[in-house]
Amino acid sequence: MLHGGPGWVTMPTSWYVSHGWDEFFTVIQWDQRGSGKTYVANDPAMVAPTLTVDQVHADAEELVKWVRKTFGKEKIFVLGHSWGSLLGLTLAERHPEWLHAYIGAAQGIDARESERRGWAWAMEQARAAKNAEAIRDLESIAPYAVGKKPVALKDILLQRRWLNFFGGAAYRRPDASFEGAAVNLSPEYTDEEVRQVWKAQDFSVERLLAAVLTADLSHVKRLKTPLILFLGRHDRNVSATVAAEWFAGVKAPSKRLVWFEQSAHEMMAEEPGKVLLSLVRYARPIAERAGDVAPASPP
Repeated sequence: MLHGGPGWVTMPTSWYVSHGWDEFFTVIQWDQRGSGKTYVANDPAMVAPTLTVDQVHADAEELVKWVRKTFGKEKIFVLGHSWGSLLGLTLAERHPEWLHAYIGAAQGIDARESERRGWAWAMEQARAAKNAEAIRDLESIAPYAVGKKPVALKDILLQRRWLNFFGGAAYRRPDASFEGAAVNLSPEYTDEEVRQVWKAQDFSVERLLAAVLTADLSHVKRLKTPLILFLGRHDRNVSATVAAEWFAGVKAPSKRLVWFEQSAHEMMAEEPGKVLLSLVRYARPIAERAGDVAPASPP
């Protein structure tokens, strides 16, 4: 499981978000460099110079190598969410021989185009609501995500403020704090790790987010591994329409797009039951056909 963000760890919410997954899969949660438990376990001053997009891509490859060796598996599933989907799709393109399938949730493709569509949607909502503050703020960063230069972090956060407010991150909610609140109940995190988790997220966002939002994987036209996409119908944070347009043209041994009609960006928390059902219906059979599942437990 490759979490998003940067720094939006899923390990402390896995008791809720991925409840039941381990009935059907061996699930590996990983707090990336500079995030969550990994942030707490290391000196931030030592980590900061190494925290780059390229390094986290390399870390993801090392993780998959470790998982395959540790569990004696030729192939595994990789599920990437949001920023983690950029890691995951890149890994699937480079190393298809490692994967039963790649599963992209809130798949990022052309980050700048996604940002532009998110800004336009937020402005449309602001004007419809006659929200003068939102209109003023969004106009202040226009033209947004145009050109090749990274978008300033302060402009990204301003766009996100209003995109989230109008329900572009969590459907019919002004933010994703409902998911963040689940961190406090994590059986996987100590009290100290819970206290540090948002500090770690800020640490990662400050160093990575602007660079992450220059990514463009629209050149990926063919994969050599099965592809499954989970997209929230109302996702404007990472544009679901950009991902769906890419999906329509990409070639793969097999591919499936699953729409989450009551979700925006956080479909794993918004519709966790449908996520589990979709993994069991569409991912696990790929491993079953390859003869790579544990035997059924006796009654």
